[in-house]
Amino acid sequence: MTVLVADDHAVVRRGVRAYLESLDDVEIVGEAGDGQEVLDRLGAMSVHRALPDVVLIDLVMPRLDGATTTALIVERFPGVRVVVLTGFGERERVHGALGSGASGYLLKDAGPGEVAAAVRAAARGEVFLDPRVARQLTREMVSPASGLGALTLRERDVLMLVAQGRSNQEIADQLLISERTARKHVGNVLRKLQLSSRTQAALVAVREGLVPPQGRPVGDDG
Repeated sequence: MTVLVADDHAVVRRGVRAYLESLDDVEIVGEAGDGQEVLDRLGAMSVHRALPDVVLIDLVMPRLDGATTTALIVERFPGVRVVVLTGFGERERVHGALGSGASGYLLKDAGPGEVAAAVRAAARGEVFLDPRVARQLTREMVSPASGLGALTLRERDVLMLVAQGRSNQEIADQLLISERTARKHVGNVLRKLQLSSRTQAALVAVREGLVPPQGRPVGDDG
């Protein structure tokens, strides 16, 4: 398995690299300090048809965060799997990462064996979750969130942009995603909030204090 390690802290990258390189079935093919560098490296690798099997990525990084980077990796390089390795286990971050297409989610205090297991599972096309994250998701299945609490961080961002009157293409440009992905996020927002139009979504955003009661007219482009 080939792996690219992405974290804005060099000491973390080196530690993860040192461990993974001690495994017989893993080869580290690169490092990156932020999301944009990840995409640049993958773009260069794709020219030579040498993309890694797995990208092990942090969520909080400069220039381009891990969730946004994950979504772009999945969109541009569908054969590459992404495993999140982060210090944050909040519900919204977990949903944001998994909603962006991550194949695994680990907390940084996970044991070395769990990191290896997550990488191997991702390379096989499977999903590996930190046990605490898995328990959290299980609890949510028993008592699912509703209203704004059901939205991921990315979906909240989309809701705020919808309330500002942005079209799907403008949302895509703002969030550095495709128009198709933006349209999908808008649809998820409407479905989760049980709404039928962008205008209703905008009113909810204003009512909940996400945006001030002003802005451009809201269209219904889906």
